[in-house]
Amino acid sequence: MAEGPDPEQRRQNISAQNARQGEIILRTRARRIIFIAGLAGAVVLALLVSFFGHG
Repeated sequence: MAEGPDPEQRRQNISAQNARQGEIILRTRARRIIFIAGLAGAVVLALLVSFFGHG
């Protein structure tokens, strides 16, 4: 099975400024796509609940 990142990558020191700018989470293109898709899904879900929740 795949083990995840090697220990050297897990111990990277990242500055507080980079952490505030989201560079820890959104470092790769795949992670950015997943993040944007999650935001879009939350918006769609909120719209559906607002339309059908009052019926």
